[in-house]
Amino acid sequence: MHTSATSHDIDEVRRLSITDPRDGTPVGDLQVSDAADIDRAIARAREQQARWAAQTPADRGAALRDMADRLEAHTDELAAWNERETGKLLDDAKGGIAAAVGTLRQYAELGPLHRGHSLRGPATATDYSVREPRGVIAAITPWNDPVAVAVGLIAAALVTGNTVVHKPSERCPHTGRLLGDVLASALPDDVLLTVTGDASTGEALVRDERIDMIAHVGSSDAGARIAAIAAERGAHVIRENGGNDPLIVDQGIDPVWAAEQAALGSFANAGQICVSVERIYVHREIADAFLDALVGLANDHRWAAGQPLVDERMRTSVHDQVSEAVSAGARVLAGGSVPAGPGAHYPATVLSGCTPAMRVMTEETFGPIAPVQVVDSFHEALRLAAEGPYGLSAAVLTGRIDHAQDAIARLPVGTVKVNGVFGGAPGGSAEPRGVSGAGFGYGPELLDEMTRVKVVHIERPRYAGDDGGAQ
Repeated sequence: MHTSATSHDIDEVRRLSITDPRDGTPVGDLQVSDAADIDRAIARAREQQARWAAQTPADRGAALRDMADRLEAHTDELAAWNERETGKLLDDAKGGIAAAVGTLRQYAELGPLHRGHSLRGPATATDYSVREPRGVIAAITPWNDPVAVAVGLIAAALVTGNTVVHKPSERCPHTGRLLGDVLASALPDDVLLTVTGDASTGEALVRDERIDMIAHVGSSDAGARIAAIAAERGAHVIRENGGNDPLIVDQGIDPVWAAEQAALGSFANAGQICVSVERIYVHREIADAFLDALVGLANDHRWAAGQPLVDERMRTSVHDQVSEAVSAGARVLAGGSVPAGPGAHYPATVLSGCTPAMRVMTEETFGPIAPVQVVDSFHEALRLAAEGPYGLSAAVLTGRIDHAQDAIARLPVGTVKVNGVFGGAPGGSAEPRGVSGAGFGYGPELLDEMTRVKVVHIERPRYAGDDGGAQ
């Protein structure tokens, strides 16, 4: 995810100026939190943390249920800000808020059940482990699904007894500020605080010794820098970062259905999803029919007239990768050009004749681009899909169970999806690999990340005249 690069003007008085990517009109500006603001937020969160941790898990769960109700009541207002700041389609923005509401209610139930273990020691002793909050957690979150992603991290942190300082993306500060106000209204003062700013604001949080853990969702470059800084002082870090997720299209399957899956994976949310399809390997046997169907879908109103990219800087980055691929021999079958007019729109684009040397195949594009390479066998596709430094997720469309099993075993990613580019059962939680991050960022396992384990051993005391427990 491209959250480390600031695409909005930050003037000399440190204000974030936001424009609507749909038409280039001004949205508004907010002052960046300065060093004193950041210091004050961390100090307040630290002061409150012990009191919040002393609340019973059931009481913290009840607070999350209240947060869910308040968030749901502000759906329309939050979705409108999200649409104006990032171009996210209004219904999709509301869907993200609904997902966040569900997450709050899920963690409200899971939090009180999160526990340690009894251990087997001597019969006359008691041994067990307990889970304790880490302390103050900095949540640094992205713009492409700003409510759902932020709420997942915040909810897991709060229900386990931590306090949180949240820095939303500089690309949607109004959305982030409103979200913070809504959630904090259901909590005691200083349990959840929001700071506004860019990469320097996030770095100030990461460097502060009073921050016990950093939870980051964003670009791989930013994640690597966060991990390096945190390692210097031993702070715990979890991060879900960029992906270059492959899609393998095997022979023998319906090429039209495969194209529908590819279009969904490549074009949904204008390709601005961390687990978007970023590169496609299709078997030569069905390649022509697959490409014909994919081009038709790219030119269909659903995708051709979809949402814009988040801003012009992102559009420039996406178009640069497309242009480089064309210069290196790729063919544009649909889209591929910057439209006239205001805003940051970019058409759904299909590229054929792609090769492993092209950046559209080796790097995260984060735009509505479907780069296709034709292969002669499934195992050639599998070899190519397994290459590269990213390890977020991968998808495989195949009718052969042996091919599916080979892909599951050999793809070095946190999630493998067979015969569906999106989806998964509730409660699933994966660990990304390589430059795509580390640690569990969602699901029940996120509660483990937000806590530390303490082992307890208790023996009976010895009193004067005691025989040591002999009966």
